[in-house]
Amino acid sequence: MLFRTAAAVVAIVLAFNAHAALFEDDEARRAILDLRQKVDASQQRTTDDLRRAVDDNAQLRRSVLDLSNQIEALRHEIATLRGQNEQLSRAISDTQRGQKDLVQGVDERLRKFEPGKVLVDGKEIVAEPAEKQEFEVALATLRKGDFAAAQTGFVSFMKRYPQSGYRSSALFWLGNAQYALRNYQEAVTNFRALVTAEPDHIRAPEALLSIANCQVELKDLKSARKTLEDLVKAYPQSEAASVAKGRLTKLK
Repeated sequence: MLFRTAAAVVAIVLAFNAHAALFEDDEARRAILDLRQKVDASQQRTTDDLRRAVDDNAQLRRSVLDLSNQIEALRHEIATLRGQNEQLSRAISDTQRGQKDLVQGVDERLRKFEPGKVLVDGKEIVAEPAEKQEFEVALATLRKGDFAAAQTGFVSFMKRYPQSGYRSSALFWLGNAQYALRNYQEAVTNFRALVTAEPDHIRAPEALLSIANCQVELKDLKSARKTLEDLVKAYPQSEAASVAKGRLTKLK
């Protein structure tokens, strides 16, 4: 009986121990499973983090590459703009020079038509370029000895420019052309017109002497003497007056 009881107790203890061992194995397995799951989860997170890091790195590289491309494009655009700016600057400079040359050209052309100061017979006058040219052409014609053409030139000149500052000089040279053509009366008229209009003109004494010469040619010696006397009286210091004195001696 006692033996059976002891055997029973041993059996119970063994059963308990076996159950305890079985319980402990289950706990260990669950712990291992939990640990494995945690490790797996950690590895998955690590893998996910690494994948995200790789993706982020790739995205960052793409962003850096895009930024680099944009910077290069901006550099190219800046270089292009600089080139265009230089071309524009040269174009503006060329345009300004062209405008300056154009203005100078226009000014030069305008000056050909604008009145200017001219010195004639010791007197400064204002004359148009065409007016000056026409007078000089008529005078050059006279000096070449073409008296008829010179007469025509001076008559035409005074009709075209009746208020010209050249008028007194034109009258004097017209009178000389007419004297050479033996148009003495017309010459007297023009010489006298000069003396009457400008008695202080540098050619006035010569005009009076020329009048006297015409009167001599017209056989009007009385009038010639009177003209010579008036010349000596009005312009005693002139060279014409000296000549007139000699002529008066011969006419007496």
